[in-house]
Amino acid sequence: MDLRFYKILLFIKRRPDLTVEQFREYYETRHAPLAERYSRGVSRYLRRYIDPQPHPETGEFLDAPDVITELWFEDEAIYRATLNYITTSLMPDDIVADERNLFDRASFRIATVVECESGARLPG
Repeated sequence: MDLRFYKILLFIKRRPDLTVEQFREYYETRHAPLAERYSRGVSRYLRRYIDPQPHPETGEFLDAPDVITELWFEDEAIYRATLNYITTSLMPDDIVADERNLFDRASFRIATVVECESGARLPG
């Protein structure tokens, strides 16, 4: 059986006055619980915190986001409605106010992914 997931990816940088530790702590204990209240229809809400690593040829990875937030959907209609909302509307006032405590809002980048996974595993 093939599974299909629709994802919205948010590439976000922290406010420059916050340490990595402060950013992650605030996101996990304050912002994520707040955002979950507005996450109807989201099947998974993941935060992937980035630890940039140097490249042997090009040097430091200076333009990395601090987090990639993933919103997963199993229902295409809910995915499309959510994508339309977040790309054409401001979030609710309490979300925007809380984001200002945490994010460099001008750094937000949004991308989408359709992920297909086969049920069979390759040997090895």
